[in-house]
Amino acid sequence: MMSTAISLPVPPSDANRRGMIAMSAAMTVFIVNDALIKFAAESLPAGQVICIRGMFATALAFAAVLALGHARDLPRLANPAVMFRAFLDVLGTFGYLIALFNMPISIATAINMAAPLAICVLAVIWLREHVGWRRWSAIIVGFIGVLLIIRPTPDGLDWWALLCFGATVLNGARDIYTRRIGLEVPSIIITLATALGVTLFAGIVATVEGWQPVTWREVSLLAAASLFLALGYHLVIVAMRAGEVSLIGAFRYTGLLGALGIGYVVWHEVPDLLAWSGIALLVGAGLYILHRERVRAREARLAGLGGPA
Repeated sequence: MMSTAISLPVPPSDANRRGMIAMSAAMTVFIVNDALIKFAAESLPAGQVICIRGMFATALAFAAVLALGHARDLPRLANPAVMFRAFLDVLGTFGYLIALFNMPISIATAINMAAPLAICVLAVIWLREHVGWRRWSAIIVGFIGVLLIIRPTPDGLDWWALLCFGATVLNGARDIYTRRIGLEVPSIIITLATALGVTLFAGIVATVEGWQPVTWREVSLLAAASLFLALGYHLVIVAMRAGEVSLIGAFRYTGLLGALGIGYVVWHEVPDLLAWSGIALLVGAGLYILHRERVRAREARLAGLGGPA
């Protein structure tokens, strides 16, 4: 009994609390970043906007590496797992931002809230995890919510919304893969790898699109966006490496409130009844899946202690 109790992997409450705070803070700063970069993209090509913001974010992340005393860990940037996570982030970031530049911020954020659904499906495909009928039902309900937001019509799909959903799936894959990176790799090194990867790819895109003159207003917007982006990158990594993922993941939804508020105040965006219905289904399904994750984790702990399953 003593041996079983000692080996039981129960996350401490302070780790959960740290993860919840980190995820809530990450969602808040990401929304502010989205608003700032959306402003800048009104006058500059997408690749150039992402590249300039990425240069600032990379510089900030590199400075943080030095300040935290992790210069000796810089060779870990070449770690295959770190590089593959950065690759997933590049695809997800470009897909999401290009969609964001062409659709309301509130709708883009709402679609991005489908990440828990994507993570659940990817866990089945990638990790061979068993998913019961309750969670499959929630996934179906959530997908219906996505369809209501994407709004397929006889004239065709909203392709920007569909692109946003695809980026959300990629971001879910990135988050699952984060757990595969060993703890010997500092979170700030993963943050730097992500920022560097996005910047390099954006530089290639910007070269193809053609570089345009940049005003001080645009530089200021992108510099501020990069500060929030770098902080958000790091906070998500901290959150995903602390405590129970199923509990911490629920705090992604705090970002939706901020997006709705900013969209209304800045761009006068108000989702219609169909979009609100989709948002409600999507958020409800995601929260239920996260609830089922907690139930399953509790049952597993009880089974390990010899209690009822």
